[in-house]
Amino acid sequence: MSDLTVRKLLIDLEAPFELRWNGGDAFTSAFMNALSMSFPVGEQFFIDSLRRGVKELSPDLQASFAKDIKGFIGQEATHRRIHERFNHHVLNQGMVNHWEKRILRRIALINQKKAIHAVAVTTAYEHYTSVFAAWLLNHPDFLAQAPQRLQTLWMWHASEETEHRSVSFDIYRAMGGNEVWRKRWMITVTVFFLTDILRQTCHNLWRDGSLFKLNTWRSAWRHLFAKEGLFTSSYASWKQYFRADFHPAQHDDQLSRQWLQTHQQSYQAIGQSA
Repeated sequence: MSDLTVRKLLIDLEAPFELRWNGGDAFTSAFMNALSMSFPVGEQFFIDSLRRGVKELSPDLQASFAKDIKGFIGQEATHRRIHERFNHHVLNQGMVNHWEKRILRRIALINQKKAIHAVAVTTAYEHYTSVFAAWLLNHPDFLAQAPQRLQTLWMWHASEETEHRSVSFDIYRAMGGNEVWRKRWMITVTVFFLTDILRQTCHNLWRDGSLFKLNTWRSAWRHLFAKEGLFTSSYASWKQYFRADFHPAQHDDQLSRQWLQTHQQSYQAIGQSA
């Protein structure tokens, strides 16, 4: 694991933005708004899960993971706060966050299980965020029509998700997590994640008045299912999770490192796990 830097994003999120902030495209804006709606409680669950999990390791292993945990928590806590501010503007425009309520109900159930299950769920979701981050970094045109401050927000988030993509996986392995449950939880997470994001996106579009417009569905097809669409081009990376020799570090992080290097003026380093 490379050193994890905690960064303060230097963008203005006090000023509101349009509901269709991504170049006026209703679908992509609603989709990204839906994704953001899941982050505050989701990121907090990831933090809490790894805190629970690392406590079950031996003192020596706890010490070996201390820097990674500190960096992971710092980055995820920053993501949570930023997206709370982003969501504030979205909700003020009449959107309703139904996804968050479902997440909280599931968290309550997962927390009744042993800590290793919460870490396995976190590991599965972290793979999803890493795969989506890789797609976004590889397709900067997706946000090319968005305000610069929002482009920066999403590319910074994607870069940091790539940066800490291995932490929960390594802790799961260190806890003695087996392959059967790792894969079972990925299947469960896949069902929940895909249905949740599509449900929330459709609800956002319905409240926006664009759910039944042809242009909306053309955009959905182009950005999700066309040759370079998110779901189509990410399937192979998602499937790799089920390989016995899989490790998140196998996914290239060059674009993440490159974005963070060339956009240093967009953030201030406030801590590092080293």
